[in-house]
Amino acid sequence: MENIKRDHRFTERLGLWLKAAPDVRDYAEGCTMFLQLTGRVVMYKNLLAVRDMPRLETELQAKYDFRVRGLTHDQVAEMSAHVEKIVESLELSDDREADSCSLYSRSSSLDCTRPSSPDFKRGKRQDHDTLPPEIQALYVENLSVLRRMREVHLRMRSLSLVDHPCPDSERYPFLKELIGLDKKYRGNWKAYDEYEASAKTE
Repeated sequence: MENIKRDHRFTERLGLWLKAAPDVRDYAEGCTMFLQLTGRVVMYKNLLAVRDMPRLETELQAKYDFRVRGLTHDQVAEMSAHVEKIVESLELSDDREADSCSLYSRSSSLDCTRPSSPDFKRGKRQDHDTLPPEIQALYVENLSVLRRMREVHLRMRSLSLVDHPCPDSERYPFLKELIGLDKKYRGNWKAYDEYEASAKTE
């Protein structure tokens, strides 16, 4: 029973069973999942001995609803931790510093590299003007991506007041968008940095 507490695939299988029409459900499978979830052997045997689909459905639906709430909260917690790293690395909460990162950072990791000396290499490649338009566009696009990330973070932060925490259901869309934008931001820099002009000209 302990092994399935955090098993997302088990929860998905349970959800599919509940969504199926009662007359096509595998009753024995439902009883087995009930036993796995509860460990109640006596009731499991009773359900097998006397078919009672409504009772089994009620029991499994309650377990499913509880698991989905828990999984959603855990997922939001994991995403929040990820976003905190993104916010810190790109300094999204500080407009001045974020602008600095947009100009200088070309790191493919979560560490936002800032200029520490006059010799620090700027974000734009020396051969930028000779690159294909689609590669140049990645550099320009990332300025917009970072700007959008700051906007989304600001909106999410405005909803998360100390005396009125933002519910998971409301935070989730913002977290998902920020993570997606960060992935695009990193991917754009990677493609921009690693493009080899010589490979196209040969």
